[in-house]
Amino acid sequence: MLFSYKHIYYHMIPKEEYHEYFEKYIQLVNSDTSILDNLENSQKSFDTLLQSVPQEKHNYAYADGKWTLKELIQHIIDTERVFTYRALCFGRNDTTSLPGFDQDVFVANDNANERDYRHLIEEMQVLRQSTIHLFKSFSEDALLRVGIASENKISVRALGYLFSGHQIHHLNIVKERYL
Repeated sequence: MLFSYKHIYYHMIPKEEYHEYFEKYIQLVNSDTSILDNLENSQKSFDTLLQSVPQEKHNYAYADGKWTLKELIQHIIDTERVFTYRALCFGRNDTTSLPGFDQDVFVANDNANERDYRHLIEEMQVLRQSTIHLFKSFSEDALLRVGIASENKISVRALGYLFSGHQIHHLNIVKERYL
């Protein structure tokens, strides 16, 4: 494995650093690119795609019982917030086992459909900048730390790539089902 602290750069995250459920997200990122570059690139793609969505699609859900586009954006925001807290705890060497979260409960209570679409986009931009600054603060040792969340192990560096992969995953869904 290669590491350059300046760029937070790794080749291939060992699968033992995250639960198999997250493989579908982590495989979407470019493992030859730094965590920071992946965070910036996936956010640029997010901004480019979602800023061009016409207003009539903002509260659109592609099927009964599916999230609206606003709810999907809020889900990305909420997930990044929860997982950033995990990265902070593990990176600072807090060994407390962290609970999971129920994404459906979050969405049912997020009030996203009453929010301004542009404010959701802006909130994600600000949150991503905060995530980038957090990852810039981690030392090599911090990135390699592993903690327990939702009763599963995950490393700080796997979380760094997971943020981008989760965002890319949902952007792919937006392209396939919402537009």
